[in-house]
Amino acid sequence: MRLDKFLKVSRIIKRRTLAKEFAANERVLVNGRVAKPSTEIKTGDQITIQVGNRSTVYEVLDIQENVKAAEAKNLYRMIK
Repeated sequence: MRLDKFLKVSRIIKRRTLAKEFAANERVLVNGRVAKPSTEIKTGDQITIQVGNRSTVYEVLDIQENVKAAEAKNLYRMIK
């Protein structure tokens, strides 16, 4: 699944357009590398999102095309 779509489906970022902007501005890392919006995400990948001087790291636990809002948190685990 594409990075921008995963961020939207998992509700880490609310809108896919915003997820694309984050990635295009090099504020998203996948496994320590700067990621484009089209980067393929796999189970076990670590996604780092940088907002200002704060970084948040997530581990991908599952990938699904559509999930309910209550189940979205089951797709990832916050590491830090």
